[in-house]
Amino acid sequence: MAAVLATLTLVSACGDEDKPSSGSSDPKVIEVTFDGEDVTPNGERVEVSTGQPIELKIDADVAGEIHVHSSPEQELEYPAGQSTQTIQGIDQPGTVDVESHHLDKVIVQLEVS
Repeated sequence: MAAVLATLTLVSACGDEDKPSSGSSDPKVIEVTFDGEDVTPNGERVEVSTGQPIELKIDADVAGEIHVHSSPEQELEYPAGQSTQTIQGIDQPGTVDVESHHLDKVIVQLEVS
């Protein structure tokens, strides 16, 4: 019996902790920096769960707008300086681009599963 319990504990501990759980209510936090013509991250893919809220922690040298190509689409205005903008949970699995219209660059691609 002890061997079975030890094996079950070991197997459950080997799961991928970075992979989001389906329907997670904890927000995924993504740090975004705008500096002149540069944005970080720059087109990276980020895994999120369907319906999971996404918080963008923004540090920007000038005010701007972010466009989320979800259904329905979302537009988020942010001020110069530091702010937090929330992308409402995305209900359809797939890839969703989040871009800066001012810079005409993709900030992140959300991998929704």
